[in-house]
Order: sequence, then structure tokens, then C-alpha cells
Amino acid sequence: MVSMKQAATKAGDTEKITINLGYVDLGHIDLLVSEGVYANRSDFIRTAIRNQIDRHAEITRQSVARKSVELGLRHFRRAELETLQSAGEMLDIRVLGLAVIAPDVPAELARATIASIEVLGSLQASPAVREALADRVR
Repeated sequence: MVSMKQAATKAGDTEKITINLGYVDLGHIDLLVSEGVYANRSDFIRTAIRNQIDRHAEITRQSVARKSVELGLRHFRRAELETLQSAGEMLDIRVLGLAVIAPDVPAELARATIASIEVLGSLQASPAVREALADRVR
């Protein structure tokens, strides 16, 4: 099992998000940065998010167990999906983290082998695969 505390270490291991903050909250962050408590705004925000994740770790653990969610990074390669197709099987994908459907997976193969997909985090797939699975994404 992947630890919920694992931090991304490379730029490719992260996803950019945008948030809106009030001026006073932003001022507090800038003050803490100027005092050297945090390296920059992003450092503060990442730390705050990790603290909240830690604070609610038990809720997350229970939910992951109840929903049979895979934690971390999960790759779905063409060969794996072709094997499933040959066996007449389909996947119900549930990932908390990053799910990657390999770039060489044709949309038809994805549609033939993925019954449903729920990703709490980020899904990387070609535009064609995303379109083919649009009605199966929760």
C-alpha cells in the first residue's frame, strides 16, 4: 500500500491546480514566507493540504477499504488490456492518485475492457480514450 504522506518529487509527478484566496489569507501566507517559515506560497499550500490529509487519514483509510480503491500510481498498459479482452473480462477501475492509460491503447480496446472508471486525483489518457470512456467515468 502506498503511504498517503508520499510527496511528489519531480515536476512530472504533480498536477497544477488553481485556487482563489481572500486578500487577508494571502497576506498571512506572504507574511509567513517573508519570515522564512515557508520557502514560498506553494510550499505553504502543499504543507496545509498535507496537514489536512493527515488530519482526516482515518476517514480516508475507511473509505479506501470500503470502496476497494487502489492508492497511488496505477498504469494500464495495452498488453494488460489485450489479455483482459481475450479472456472476455472487463475492469472496474477505482484509483486514488494517478491512473494512466498508456498512450498506445486504442480507444476501441479501452471501451472493450473498461466497464467503469473512478479516479480521485488525476487520469492521464489520450483524448480518444477519454472520449470513448466518457459515459463510464464517475
